[in-house]
Amino acid sequence: MQTEIEDIACTTIHHYLFNETPPSPFVRLSVIVPVRNEAHHLEDTLNALRKQQDNNGLPVNPALYEVLLLANNCTDYSFEVARNYQLQHPDFPLHIAQIHLPAAKANIGTVRRLLMDEAHRRLTSLGRSDGIIASTDGDTVVDGRWVNAIMLEIANGNDAVGGRILTRPDRSQVRLYHLRDVMYRSLVAKAEALFDPRAHDPWPRHFQHFGASIAVTCQMYEQAGRLPEIPCLEDEAFYRALLRMDAKVRKSPHVKVYTSTRMQGRVAVGFSEQLRYWANMNQANQCQLAEPAKAVIIQLQNRQRLRLYWPLRHQWPDETRVEQIARDLMVDPNWLIKEVAQSRFFGEVWEKVDEKMRTGQWASCWPAVPITLAIRDLRNYLTTAFGTNPTGIYPFAGPVNE
Repeated sequence: MQTEIEDIACTTIHHYLFNETPPSPFVRLSVIVPVRNEAHHLEDTLNALRKQQDNNGLPVNPALYEVLLLANNCTDYSFEVARNYQLQHPDFPLHIAQIHLPAAKANIGTVRRLLMDEAHRRLTSLGRSDGIIASTDGDTVVDGRWVNAIMLEIANGNDAVGGRILTRPDRSQVRLYHLRDVMYRSLVAKAEALFDPRAHDPWPRHFQHFGASIAVTCQMYEQAGRLPEIPCLEDEAFYRALLRMDAKVRKSPHVKVYTSTRMQGRVAVGFSEQLRYWANMNQANQCQLAEPAKAVIIQLQNRQRLRLYWPLRHQWPDETRVEQIARDLMVDPNWLIKEVAQSRFFGEVWEKVDEKMRTGQWASCWPAVPITLAIRDLRNYLTTAFGTNPTGIYPFAGPVNE
């Protein structure tokens, strides 16, 4: 299907997208693909989505999933590439539309929200509150079993799935900054699994939850208030909304995508901007910084203590326990006792605690340290405490101490 919409109010656009082709009555998952000037990447993206396999290497039934592609404000041939692909592969459930948004709305947050809302509408029109909305990007190639892996993780009782986002190797100094960041965050994820374990998200797991690979059930999408209408970092804001609702978010190592490392991104804040920031740091010979290992461990230990107390807070209130947690986290004990008493979800109260820590005494007591030092200390701490070898968490991460 081809739909062209010029300068229409954002709130009404979703009523016009993909209406001409109804979803298959068997569809369980709807993939959304926002596209802006991706003509050079798009065929690879679509090939990967079309050639999905199950765990036995057999093709996934194309009636079980669909792809909703929205070309927005393109000045290249992205829409034509998608249209030609659609004509070449008529059995592939690809639905395409083209829009031109006014400048104030021409951002990834608006477009991803439009697509996710449309996927939600199509799935729930079939009575599928358990239908899955899966997001990727026009410059991203999903793994050959991406759809199947997402469906399996949701079938295991999860509300949402964050996929691992991999970049292809290069020899730039900026990549070294990226790999150090990956290693640090991977070690933190390992520490989380050990000090604050969650049954729905066991080790092995990772740390990512971004628009290039995130999936959510229709029911949880509604409960979390849908994707926030913000111009950038909409995926991060949506993830926080999920945590606020105590959603079961699985950071699955089996759900993987591969994306570009271009520095000319489509948004002012995002991975491409992070790469530019690291490039500037490298030119200025500046050091990457991170939270100290000991501070990470103290946080996680106390988050687990508060999480274990949470279900008992009304039956057996224990202000002494909450006061000790507050002191360890350097927040006001009376404030924390009040927040614990009045918050509906654990994620809601922890978000407030985290904000207090970042802007209060905690931040002064635990200033950032060079990331290589934080990595070394986390490795040593995990090895000493648990007899594990965290160096092998993600072998592709490469050297981090150079």
